[in-house]
Amino acid sequence: MAKTVQPYLPGGQAPPGLCCFRAALCSLAAGEGLSPQVTGLDWLPALVAHPKSNVKSPLCIESTGKCQNMSKMPLPDYPPRPMDAPTALDGLLVIDFTRVVAGPACTQTLADFGAKVIKIENPDGGDDTRAYEHAEIGGESAAYLSLNRNKRGIALDLAVPEAREVARELISRADVVVENFSASVMEKFGLDYASVAPTNPRLIYCAISAYGRSGPFASRPGFDPITQAESGFMSLNGFPDGPPVRTGPPIVDMATGMSACNAILLALLARDRIGRGQYVEVALFDIAMAMTGFYGMAYLINGANPGRFGNSPNGSPTVGVYEASDGPLYMACANDRLYRRLVTEVLERPDLITHPDFATRKARSANKEKLRAVIAGIFAGDKLETWMAKMKRANIPVGYLRTVEQGFNAPEARERQRLSRIPHPTAGFVPNIATPLNMELTPPADPAAAPLLGEHTKQVLRGILGYDDARLGALAQAGAFGKLTSETAVT
Repeated sequence: MAKTVQPYLPGGQAPPGLCCFRAALCSLAAGEGLSPQVTGLDWLPALVAHPKSNVKSPLCIESTGKCQNMSKMPLPDYPPRPMDAPTALDGLLVIDFTRVVAGPACTQTLADFGAKVIKIENPDGGDDTRAYEHAEIGGESAAYLSLNRNKRGIALDLAVPEAREVARELISRADVVVENFSASVMEKFGLDYASVAPTNPRLIYCAISAYGRSGPFASRPGFDPITQAESGFMSLNGFPDGPPVRTGPPIVDMATGMSACNAILLALLARDRIGRGQYVEVALFDIAMAMTGFYGMAYLINGANPGRFGNSPNGSPTVGVYEASDGPLYMACANDRLYRRLVTEVLERPDLITHPDFATRKARSANKEKLRAVIAGIFAGDKLETWMAKMKRANIPVGYLRTVEQGFNAPEARERQRLSRIPHPTAGFVPNIATPLNMELTPPADPAAAPLLGEHTKQVLRGILGYDDARLGALAQAGAFGKLTSETAVT
C-alpha cells in the first residue's frame, strides 16, 4: 500500500485535517483573507511564493512521522491517446539485445511508436542500468525505468545452446535487430548479421558500439565520457580558465540512440524500395565528433583549435547567465536587432548602442568584458521578475535558470503534459517523462512501464513462436531462462 503523505510546513507538524499542499495553501490564504481558488498544480508555486509562507521547497511528513525533503511532486495519470488512432510502427517486430543507454534509448523510441520490442536480458541481473544508484522505486532504478518503456522483457542465458536457438527463431521473424555488445560477442553466439541474414534477408540489423565493428579500434571498450574526451567534444565544455567538463546527462549516448533510431527508420524505408534489409552501424565516437558541429568545421577551415567559452559562445556579453538581485536568468541576444531592443527597451541605456565601443558587433566583441560588466551591474539592480517581464514585453529570448526540481514543477512542463505516472507491477505506479516526439495522426502508444526481468518470457515465446508448455518446460530445464526456480518453472 502506498504511504500516506501529509503536508508539512517547516517549524511545525502538519495542521490537522490537511491532506495535501493545496489544503495548506487554502488554509494560509484564508488566514490572510486571500482567495484560495487554485487549480491543478498552481498551488505549489503560489505556496512557495506567498510572503507569509516560509515554505521554500515542498516538504512532507510520511506516515512514519519522519520529515524529509520532498523531491517528488504529485503526478497526474497519463492522458490516454485517441482509441481509434493508429501507431506509426504498428506490426514492426524488434529484437533488442541492448543494455545501458544508447541502445535502449534507440529501441524505446521504436516502442513508443508502436513497434513490438522484445528486450532480451541475461537472467543473472539483466540490464546493467537495473543496478544504477540514482534512485529506485519498486526494486527498479530510475535509469532503467527511463530507458525501457513500452518493451516486453524476456530472460535468455545466451551461453546455453537452447537459449541461442530461441534467439535465432525470434530473429528469423523480426524486422529489426539492435545490439550493442562488445566486439565479437554476437559472432561467438552465432547471432551476428552474417549468420542470421541468410534466413531473413529483409532484416534490418543495427550494431551500436564505441568505435565501430571494423578496423583497428573495433575491440576497444568505450563509454560516453571516453568518446566525449577522445573526440574533442569535451574540450569545448567548461570555462576558459578551467578543465574540460563532460556533460551531466550522457549526451553522446542519447544522441547515438537517436541516430541509431534514425538509421533504422531510413533502412526500413530503403527496404520498401529495394526489397531487402541491410546492416546498419552507429558508433559513439563518430557521433561525438559530429556533435562538435560548427566548432569542428571552423577548425577544419582556419586551423585554430577552439576553446571553451562557458555559458557564452565566443564570450559574447549578450548571451549567457546574469544575476538579478534575487536570482539568475539566461538571455540570448545573438544579433544586432535583439541587442538594440535589449539596451533601449529593457536596460534603458541607449548609450550602449551609440557609444563607439558598443556600436557594432565587432566593437562589442572587442570590448566584451567591459560591456558584460555594465550589463551585469544593471541586472543586479532589480528583481528577477521585473527583468523577466521587461524582456518578455520586448520579445527578448530569456529564461529562468532552473534546477531539475524547478524545471519539473514549471508551467511549461505542466501545460505540455510532460510528466505523468503509469502503472507498475511492484511499485503500484512509477513516474513517466513523456516522449518528446508528437505526431497528430499516429500519436505515441500509451506508455507501459519498463518490464521486470523476464516478465514476459513465457507470454512472448507462446505468442510469437507458438511454444507450448512442454517446450517451455524443456527450455527451463536446460537453463535457457537461467537457473531453474519457481519463477522460471512453467506452470
